[in-house]
Amino acid sequence: MGYELRVVRESPLAFAELAKAIAPAGFELRESEIVARHRGGTHAVGRWQGQVIGEPGSDWQVAQLVRLSSVLGGSLVGEDGEVYALRDGVVEVVTDGMVGEIGKFEEIIEAGPAVWTP
Repeated sequence: MGYELRVVRESPLAFAELAKAIAPAGFELRESEIVARHRGGTHAVGRWQGQVIGEPGSDWQVAQLVRLSSVLGGSLVGEDGEVYALRDGVVEVVTDGMVGEIGKFEEIIEAGPAVWTP
């Protein structure tokens, strides 16, 4: 299991509400897996386990999770309490009050789900 990011909301979201909320934003639900399209293929973004959980392996997946959290009216939070957000077109992570930039959202989405390498 990799590093988990969770969509945190004030009120719980039912599975049926999830399916209804994500479709207009271009996400698809396949059983409990949430996928997004890129260049003709579908790629996993997260999964439903009573809440949305993602284990990103690329900046593309992080950006998609940020977008998904916004669609669901929540925040994207990491295991260590850091918060991921989109501000002025840039995907950011806030850890202990320090803001770090992951990159420009549109550029990350265009680049696609290339897996991080060590």
